Amino acid sequence: QVQLVESGGGLVQAGGSLRLSCAASGRTFSNYAMGWFRQAPGKEREFVAGIIWSGGTTYYADSVKGRFTISRDNAKNTVYLQMNSLKPEDTAAYYCAASSDTYYRFGGYRLGDRYDYWGQGTQVTVSS
Repeated sequence: QVQLVESGGGLVQAGGSLRLSCAASGRTFSNYAMGWFRQAPGKEREFVAGIIWSGGTTYYADSVKGRFTISRDNAKNTVYLQMNSLKPEDTAAYYCAASSDTYYRFGGYRLGDRYDYWGQGTQVTVSS
């Protein structure tokens, strides 16, 4: 089992920044690829960003590319999502998730059902 706890959400004005953190406990954190997803009210959950176990490769949704940065610190069992130039359409509950999917690098990173463990989420609200 891996337990994931997100933090860092809040209310920010458009153009501002937030950094989300996801602390993991349980099984060896570095064994898992990690991802961030988000879900806005009335919308489906969508992939935001992913990172392989070593941190050497990252993936982003087109909607956040150039604005968001995912990173991880395996010594601290934590994955981060730095969000800059935030827009009102970024408003959502943000979830981190852990994946042991063998095909992560081949597209599995953007599929929610390829993730084994999920956090409870943290709310991000961007005002215009």
